[in-house]
Amino acid sequence: MPELAEVEYYRKQWNPGLGRPVRAVLVHERARIYRGTDVGSLQAALTGATLRSSEAAAKQMLFCFGNDQRTRPAVAGWLGVHLGMTGELRTEPPGYAPQKHDHLVLATDRHALVFTDPRMFGKIEFTSGEAPPTWWTRVAPPILSDAFTAESVAAFLRRRARSPIKAVLLMQERFPGVGNWMADEVLWRAAIHPKKPAGRLAPAEVHALHRELRWVCRRALATIGETFADPPKSWLFPHRWENGGRCPKTKKPLARAEIGGRTTCWSPARQKLG
Repeated sequence: MPELAEVEYYRKQWNPGLGRPVRAVLVHERARIYRGTDVGSLQAALTGATLRSSEAAAKQMLFCFGNDQRTRPAVAGWLGVHLGMTGELRTEPPGYAPQKHDHLVLATDRHALVFTDPRMFGKIEFTSGEAPPTWWTRVAPPILSDAFTAESVAAFLRRRARSPIKAVLLMQERFPGVGNWMADEVLWRAAIHPKKPAGRLAPAEVHALHRELRWVCRRALATIGETFADPPKSWLFPHRWENGGRCPKTKKPLARAEIGGRTTCWSPARQKLG
């Protein structure tokens, strides 16, 4: 599942379409990605509209389209994209013909903005109106925002006191955009065992967790979010799935197990369950 940085990278792939009117909206209208969405309304609203801006939050993206004609509403609509397991955004040359898994193509005079999703676990949402949709405005404050404080993290952990900290970090209502690999990376850097109950973290561990959450998010956005390059070998990330993988800090073997329903990697020599 794409996480914070991967979502930001894919959001930028449609940047070449900014300021360009959409000449045609091509869809596979029966594709499962449109569940709950009025495809006809989406096509009617976006044809002739201009891509004005885009944002990424958590594991979702929002694209704002506007109208230049005075006879139409200033905001044509809001296109929400969730990539799911296999979704991707990309840009193709003008005149591009959609392929089997290209379930949405926005054709402009200079580019074709494509959403492809072979397994169709992703989702397309469309909302009209001047204001952003409520599902977007209810996304938790970003981890890199001033609203994400160590105190707010501590309060959330107390409410999930019995759950393993790895499972808690995957809860999007407090840690938007954090997925499996980012949670493992954060816990490894903070030297916290992934099975440790959230309520048993000492104050110093909570502050370390908060610090490393912000550091990992910032650095992931600067690497994966910009070029889709893997983080450096000094991270846990490149060693997570290596057979016989070793901790970059201790040089001792890594361990893997299912925790909170997700395959988890940690360094027993560094992350002790005590």
